[in-house]
Amino acid sequence: MVDRVNWVPEGVNVEVPSSARIYDYLLGGGHNFEADRRTAEALIKVLPVRDMARRNRAYLRRVVLELAERGVRQFLDLGSGIPTVGNVHEVAHEVAPDSKVVYVDFEPVAITHAELMLEGEQDVTALLADLREPEKVVAQAQQHLDFSQPIGLLVVGVLQFIPDSDDPWGVLSRYVDSLSSGSYLALSHFTADSMPAAMAAGKEIFAKTAEPITPRTRAQVTDMLAGTEIVEPGVVFTPQWRPETPEDVGDDPTRANLYAAVGRKP
Repeated sequence: MVDRVNWVPEGVNVEVPSSARIYDYLLGGGHNFEADRRTAEALIKVLPVRDMARRNRAYLRRVVLELAERGVRQFLDLGSGIPTVGNVHEVAHEVAPDSKVVYVDFEPVAITHAELMLEGEQDVTALLADLREPEKVVAQAQQHLDFSQPIGLLVVGVLQFIPDSDDPWGVLSRYVDSLSSGSYLALSHFTADSMPAAMAAGKEIFAKTAEPITPRTRAQVTDMLAGTEIVEPGVVFTPQWRPETPEDVGDDPTRANLYAAVGRKP
């Protein structure tokens, strides 16, 4: 019997694992299904995915705080996933309560739950859209954000789900072109550079989900920041990006298996 509940939109096949719901499970969320949990448990056997998810989420928090402290008051979060503790608007509002946030995802469960969670929230919106269509996403986002002012474009832990055939480099370039001077691009991305055999095993598991993965090298991730000036500390593993304490880095930051970087549009 399928464990469908009232926050699942009609037409969503809960028997096909979804990256957003797998991530939700790994972070301890409750908006996932048996197929997602089985896939997550299979991944746990070959990769430190819980640690990867936790460190990626911690990076998201640090980067939002950093951009807010740099004066950014608008955020466009692409591939935002299912809302959980420490969402972008919650973090940004710690620094600037007037911050505006637009979440974008093509997973209906993610957007449906986001809409429920955001009821009553001012200046925070969730859009059901495919980030691979920058012009459409920007047109919708322009109804909520002022693109003549700096925006923090967040593409955290999602680009590995875009195959080379969809040209993620070109997609990001079109987003950067739409941003004003002083905007920032923040991203993180799966890599096989540190654990090639384990990531190859993980890639096989993801191949059976709705969104297969394409891990990429440090050089390929660096190329995604074209059109921006990369800020310190450059392209590093997620726990190495401006850690707040030595414990944030840990004994082996390469186990994070995601590169992270931020670029500023001049």
